[in-house]
Amino acid sequence: MKKINFNHHFGLGGVAMGNGFKVLTDQESEQTLQAAWNAGVRYYDTSPWYGLGLSERRFGHFLHNQNRDDYTLTTKVGRVLKASEKIPDTMWNKPSPFDYKYDYTAEAVQRSLEDSYQRLGIERIDYVFIHDLSPDHNEEYEEGTTWEDHFEVAKRGAMPYLESLKKEGVIKGWGLGVNTIEPILRTLNTEFEPDLFLSAISYSLIDHQEALDKLFPAIEEHGCGLIAAAPFNAGLLSGKERYNYGGDMPDEKVQKLNAIKKIASKYDVDLSKASIQFSYSPEVVSCVLAGASEPKQVEENMQAFDYKIPKEFWQDLKNEGIIDERAETPG
Repeated sequence: MKKINFNHHFGLGGVAMGNGFKVLTDQESEQTLQAAWNAGVRYYDTSPWYGLGLSERRFGHFLHNQNRDDYTLTTKVGRVLKASEKIPDTMWNKPSPFDYKYDYTAEAVQRSLEDSYQRLGIERIDYVFIHDLSPDHNEEYEEGTTWEDHFEVAKRGAMPYLESLKKEGVIKGWGLGVNTIEPILRTLNTEFEPDLFLSAISYSLIDHQEALDKLFPAIEEHGCGLIAAAPFNAGLLSGKERYNYGGDMPDEKVQKLNAIKKIASKYDVDLSKASIQFSYSPEVVSCVLAGASEPKQVEENMQAFDYKIPKEFWQDLKNEGIIDERAETPG
C-alpha cells in the first residue's frame, strides 16, 4: 500500500490559479503560492486547461525561483492550445487568449508537453496525467466522439508515448487525471504500466461509495499511487455554494451536507479540516490535493493534518449512514 514513492501528504492544485472560480491577479496568485511554500507544500499540480495556460504560467513564475529538487510538479495532456483572438466560452474567468482542441495522439502529447515547458519555464515535469479522458466530458468532445473513442486513440498514442518518456527517464511516471472512476479501471486493464492516478471528486465525505467498491481494490491490486483531489467536492464541503465545478446544488447532496454539519456542530469540528482528513485516511491514498485562491486557505488546509477530531464524530457519521461503514477514518 502506498507503494509508489510519492512522499507528499498534501498538494496545491491549480484550478484557482487559472481563474477557475473568480479572477485572481498575478500578485494574488503569487502570494498564495508563496504561502503554500512557506507552509511546507512541496507538491504542485497544474494543467494547460486551467485558464487556458494561465495556471501553468503562474505556477512556473513562482516555482522557477525554487530549487527544482525540492518539489514535485505534475501537469496534464489531452488538449492542445492555439493562440486565438476568439477565446472560447469556458468555465475560466478572463483566461489566456487561446483556443483548444482535445487530442490524445502521441504527436499532440509531445506538442502539449513542449508548450507546458515553455509556459512553466522549468526543465522537468515529474508526473504527467492524461486529462479528462472521461465520460463526464462526452458532450464537449468534437464531432460527436465519445470518451471511448478518445480512449482508443490514447491507447495508440498518449499511453505508449508517456511509457517511452518514463523509460527514457524524462518523467518519473504517468497516469490519468479524471473526475470519474471507469477510465482509471480501464487503463489498469491495458498492457501499459501507469504509476499514479489523480482522482477528483470521487472520494469525499459526500461521495465515496463507488471508490470503495471499485477504485480502491483496483489501485491496491496494481500497486499504483492515488491522489485524492477535490476533497471539498470543489467547494461544497468548505462553505461555498458550489458542487463539483458546476452551478447545480443537488438536493440530495445538500441534505447530506446539512446532516454532516449537524454532527460537526455537535462536536465543534471544522468541516474543511475533517474533509481533508477523511480523504487522506485510506491506506491506498498517497496524497490529498486541493486548490486555494488566497494564502489563508492553503495555510488552513495544511493545518488539517494536525487537527484533533473526536472519534465519536466519525462514529456518529457511520451510525447515521452518512459515511460508509468501510470507510477508513483517522485514528
